[in-house]
Amino acid sequence: MCKCRNVPLRSPRTSPKMKRRLTTVREEPRSPRSLCNSDLAIYTMVVSTAVLSYVNSLNGDFVHDDIPAIVTNGDVVGTNSLKQLFLNDFWGTPMADPNSHKSYRPLTTLSFRLNYALAGLRPWWWHACNVSLHAACCALVARACVTIARLQRPFAALAALLFAVHPVHTEAVAGVVGRADVLACIFFLSSLLVYHRPTSNKKCVWLSVVLGALSMLAKETGVTILLLNLAIDFYRCWPLVKRSLCSLKIEKKCTGLSVRTTKVLVSLSLLICLRLALLQGTWPTFSPQDNPAAFHPSFFVRLMTFCYLAAFNWWLLICPWTLSHDWQMGSVPLITSGWDPRNFITCAAFGALMLLCYRCITDLEVQRHTPAVIGLLLLVVPFVPASNLLVTVGFVIAERVLYIPSVGSVIITAYGVQLMWYSKPGTKAVLVVGLAVLAASGVARTHRRNADWRDRATLLRADLVSLPQNAKLHYNFGNFLRETEQQDNAIKHYKEALRLWPTYASAHNNIGTLISADSAEQHFLKAIKYNRHHVNAHYNLGKLYKKNGRIIQAIKMLERCIVLQPRFVQAHVELLSLKPESEKPKILTRLLELEPNNWEHYVLYGNWLRTKGLPGAAAKYFLEATRLSFRNRNMEKPIRGDLISFRSTALMYRSLGQKSRTLQLLTRWHTWRRGWPSAAAAHTYLRDWRLRLELEGRALLYSKAVNPTKSTTCFDHSQLAAGAGNTEADTIAKDEEIVKSDEIVKSEKRDAEESVIVDSNACDHKTCAIKKRNLSISTQIKTTHNKSEIGLKQKKCTMHRKQKTVNNNDVIPNIAAPLAEHVLMKTF
Repeated sequence: MCKCRNVPLRSPRTSPKMKRRLTTVREEPRSPRSLCNSDLAIYTMVVSTAVLSYVNSLNGDFVHDDIPAIVTNGDVVGTNSLKQLFLNDFWGTPMADPNSHKSYRPLTTLSFRLNYALAGLRPWWWHACNVSLHAACCALVARACVTIARLQRPFAALAALLFAVHPVHTEAVAGVVGRADVLACIFFLSSLLVYHRPTSNKKCVWLSVVLGALSMLAKETGVTILLLNLAIDFYRCWPLVKRSLCSLKIEKKCTGLSVRTTKVLVSLSLLICLRLALLQGTWPTFSPQDNPAAFHPSFFVRLMTFCYLAAFNWWLLICPWTLSHDWQMGSVPLITSGWDPRNFITCAAFGALMLLCYRCITDLEVQRHTPAVIGLLLLVVPFVPASNLLVTVGFVIAERVLYIPSVGSVIITAYGVQLMWYSKPGTKAVLVVGLAVLAASGVARTHRRNADWRDRATLLRADLVSLPQNAKLHYNFGNFLRETEQQDNAIKHYKEALRLWPTYASAHNNIGTLISADSAEQHFLKAIKYNRHHVNAHYNLGKLYKKNGRIIQAIKMLERCIVLQPRFVQAHVELLSLKPESEKPKILTRLLELEPNNWEHYVLYGNWLRTKGLPGAAAKYFLEATRLSFRNRNMEKPIRGDLISFRSTALMYRSLGQKSRTLQLLTRWHTWRRGWPSAAAAHTYLRDWRLRLELEGRALLYSKAVNPTKSTTCFDHSQLAAGAGNTEADTIAKDEEIVKSDEIVKSEKRDAEESVIVDSNACDHKTCAIKKRNLSISTQIKTTHNKSEIGLKQKKCTMHRKQKTVNNNDVIPNIAAPLAEHVLMKTF
């Protein structure tokens, strides 16, 4: 009989020592097959949840920043070369330009360009790409929670699910421009996973550096991954570092840490130097409208406001209820007093942050709360560049910049749930219900917010309900109403924006374009007063002065526009009608330099040359305008550039007497329209046209037959006709006859008394009054000469006296008979 039978045994749950160790629960060893199956199930669940949460965003349009960054960006739509893409900022402006935003994200722009090459400007495919990237990012979050944060797999799946359905991500996923943050997060987490692989080697460090550089090229905040890798590496090696410091003996693992630190710090320094060099010697310029706190003269006001903004961003991660795509101009008033109640919120947030930091510091040696440390580092380090505490940024609050820091937030939340799950088993049911409600509310809020991003009007109306004190939202909504011909409502919102922000220069400028001329001048002057560099205000005021006949003041304002923005094309066009004739060639040349692919500028230049009596030079510019309009033709535009430029070219050719070239141009234009939208056919006809223009010299072979300086023989016109019945032998014989006659004429001396012996086909006149011309080979050789082209005024050959004269109007219908459209025949 056992003597210990009646001895009470202490339960492990009641043991203080065991209770203390419950905070770190180790997983039981599993077989590789079970691990693979569980990971696959987690990834499938997380990816499916992410896609279903954002599936209603696929029907959205291009809104907000999508227009300047994608729709009108030459780097995306292909009007700029790839070399220019790497020299321009995210918005398509050269980095060397002082007005550049200085946001260098070529990797994101390349993804946009690839998207455009595959799907054009169909928004569904762009949103589908964003949702796919978000789903991939959620899978990486799940992997990082298991391998880096050391969460148990069920709670790692919980963290990834919370990340997938977080409503604060709608701006980054539903807005196409937000792809920069999603793409940067993918490379960010990939670098994190590669650097901290269990079986790491020397190549892993360099690979993580390369991935960090790619993250920086997707968005600037991605470079913080290098600092994060060093911080996590130092945290994990701290016991060895402390032991080495105490024993004054460097261990082998500490040597590896120092080598990795050197590599990462050198790489980080090079990347920062490269990024600073891309600024081209100038910093991005922001206005008080973009970031009011940054321009306040008081240091304490700036400090209190920026600290509150950091706390408010954390609150958005905890409770993302009030969301907006724009938080500028009155959305968050400045904190100008120490007794402002919002300071208590700041103190509470930073107090909680200090407690977390203290917990992490005390955990350096035992490393019992690794998920809390990793979560805190992921929360703080990527957010620091956007916090305004180190460098000034061009926004107050931007939900998209919280995409990467939210990874740390969900890790901390999941770790808290894990601790409660094992330390308080009686609360498991409450935890399950609470987590289910949290996930469901996240899906519902995300789904509802995606609907707000459907189009521009819906987004502005929804955000005006959330932030009615935002002057910029009223201004943007006024712009939308003006574009949709709702002038009265637009004026109301402009006035509301001015009430909330009286020094809003853009609102003054836009309201001036909608009201009477007397009041408009006052608004334009106020816009210039509040912003001396407002280009549009100067331009609109110059047009107003021009309309009122105040030419000198109009020229002054338009020249000021060009000084502020040298590439302002509209100002050059307005000056063209105000400047004297002697200065117009310079302006026209400048227009061609600014926009060499704009056919309208060539038409303007051609019209000016025509008024100056230079039809030949004008015809060249009209022909170039026709070529450009064919290349950049858009059937959806109400103005047909190819029609305007073609008519100008044809009329100029007709005035020069070049009827054959006019006929050729008409044939090409009909062929182009008939073959549209076949790009291959258009390319073929353009190349054929270009080759024929380059081969104008070949026409001399035919002009020799009627050249009075070389031959006195009037050849039969039927010999020059390219009829269908002529054989190759006949053509060769005719060429030989022409060459032979030329040699005979050159060998004989010209004597006034010498008579010319002609055969039975000779003309009654000794010479034919024929002028030299450079003829172009048309697509079909005409069977009769046009007297206006060859200079035969009233003299006719004997063989053609009995033939009837063929009118030009009879030639064109014969050639253009198979064509479907003859609308432009009246222009000739």
